[in-house]
Amino acid sequence: MEKKSDVPYVPLTSNMAELTFKAVFLGILMAVVLGAANAYLGMKAGLTVAATFPAAVVAMAALRPFKGTILEENIARTTASVGEALVAGAIFTIPAFVIAGAWEEIHYWESTAIMLIGGILGVFFIIILRRTLVVEADLPFPESVAAAEIVKAGQGGQSGASWVFGAMGMAGLWELFKNSNGVHIIADSASRFVSLGRSTIQIGQDQIAYSGGMHLAAPAVSPALMGVGYIVGMRVSSILFSGALLGWLALVPLAMFLNPAWSDSLSTELAIDVWLRQIRPLAVGTMIVAAFYTLYNLRTSLIEGIRKAIGNVGASDAAGANRTDVDIDFKKTAIGIGGASIATFFLYDYFADSIAGALLLTVVMVILGFLFAAVAGYLVGLIGSSNNPISGLTLSALLISAVLMVAIGLTDVKGVAAVLGVAGVVCCAAGIAGDMMQDLKVGHILGGSPWKMEVGEILGVIVAAFVLAWPLMALHEVYVIGSAALPAPQAGLMALMANGIVGGDMAWPLVIVGMFLAIGLILIKAPSPMLIAVGMYLPFESTAAIFVGGLIRAGLDRLLDKNDASEDEKTSAVNMGTLLSSGFIAGESLTAVVLAFIVLGADLFPVFGGLQRIMNVGVTPSYLLGLIAYPALAYLLIWMPLQKMREARAGGS
Repeated sequence: MEKKSDVPYVPLTSNMAELTFKAVFLGILMAVVLGAANAYLGMKAGLTVAATFPAAVVAMAALRPFKGTILEENIARTTASVGEALVAGAIFTIPAFVIAGAWEEIHYWESTAIMLIGGILGVFFIIILRRTLVVEADLPFPESVAAAEIVKAGQGGQSGASWVFGAMGMAGLWELFKNSNGVHIIADSASRFVSLGRSTIQIGQDQIAYSGGMHLAAPAVSPALMGVGYIVGMRVSSILFSGALLGWLALVPLAMFLNPAWSDSLSTELAIDVWLRQIRPLAVGTMIVAAFYTLYNLRTSLIEGIRKAIGNVGASDAAGANRTDVDIDFKKTAIGIGGASIATFFLYDYFADSIAGALLLTVVMVILGFLFAAVAGYLVGLIGSSNNPISGLTLSALLISAVLMVAIGLTDVKGVAAVLGVAGVVCCAAGIAGDMMQDLKVGHILGGSPWKMEVGEILGVIVAAFVLAWPLMALHEVYVIGSAALPAPQAGLMALMANGIVGGDMAWPLVIVGMFLAIGLILIKAPSPMLIAVGMYLPFESTAAIFVGGLIRAGLDRLLDKNDASEDEKTSAVNMGTLLSSGFIAGESLTAVVLAFIVLGADLFPVFGGLQRIMNVGVTPSYLLGLIAYPALAYLLIWMPLQKMREARAGGS
């Protein structure tokens, strides 16, 4: 008996336009834009946001004047979301080359090769797995179903694009006045060092004076970070913030208090130095154990997903008669995987300068890449793309590769680069695999043609890979990857592990303490030790801003309950806030990227230098001015959705 969920929105007999130039062009353009935005967001906040929802809304609005069909909108959305997925894999690993000291700056061609090979492999691996996970497996695909419903609702004429573009404009203007490379009249945060006094403790015959203090910082006035908090919700943002409290307001003051030699030099600068040199390595140790604990908890689901995937290799050739069940054929898929594997060998040989090492790493990458693509695809079907733990999968690949490099004697900087190369390709493949599985499920619900969506994904990967290295380079040159401005926590984890195992350079005492902290958190059944560790790793003001966004979402949820909102009304209100938050994220992040390019181009292009002079107003930035953001965002994300709900009720009655 055919399930209702298997009946596509667009009839199988329809021959409406689908894989057209305008759809693919729009998708590629959005892939680059959303990818650049997520590059900044991911390195600043340690989190990325799935691009499926804003891409679906923008595709509907952009194609409507050109009489675009729902299937063209589906192709544009599918192609667009590649940028976010590819850059998520990139920012978790490529900055690690710089942090680890293998590169002095981001290298364009090497970065492009990592993204291109990893992305292409991710697409071809998922072509093999599509039928198993999308059609045959009984998985809920929560985000795919939600995205499909947004697209269906948009066919009535209200796409919600005005909310996205309006929020982008507001957040972009705010970033212009907040960014140190812009007009900069708004201070991003406010902080001060508070002394906790002096205590004299007798140890044996000696009395030792200990002084204490802590660095207090206000939440960053960042619509993007608060938008992230709104999207992930109160629970996730609270767990993240608990890590910030543990790191900044417990461990940093404790470290300063237990060092009497620092009694006369306690300051904000010392607190930040303690966080950088002691707390962050400890957080990395916590992340290592937390990543493997996450995979252990998912072991049953992962094993089942891999078993089904391997058992159905080649099933894509057995395509049915209808267009919604036809993939790129297995022969072309095998050729694509083979070609990408050969390219991988040459890339690893370039990094390691060892044919044997490159061959070994290529075999490891292909095996782990396919297994982790299956894992990523399965987890997206189970819990959604936003919760896909690709950093844990990537860390597993890195550790296996690092041990192999040590075994064959590659323990210098070339060995570190080769190991990070494996991690980069696997991470990009897993990121694309998870995103593509989500997109294919949306297409399955709407009635799209799988092979056409797969072609769109391949084109999106190719173009995005050649473009997205430029924003990474610009962001590093202007904001410095690994600094408080762009901490890039996952990349820091990868760099520390590669250097520690291959290069023998790791702060093992701190890392081991962090591992025991993770074990303690696991024993008391603390929710998500990984998020707690990321909260410890990030600057306090960034994590606090995400928490404020979570509070705003909690306020909306509570008022919806108080107004006896139905499930449909709750979904509509929350979706409106999600679209606004997506606009805040894109607007602020893209403005930061554009300002970085202006700074870099000032010496080459006189117009950029002129813009810099105009923006340099010479006014001392004020945090008080930035406080305007809090009531404004609360109004937009709470009262406006509530007002829309009340208007809908009044109209319905």
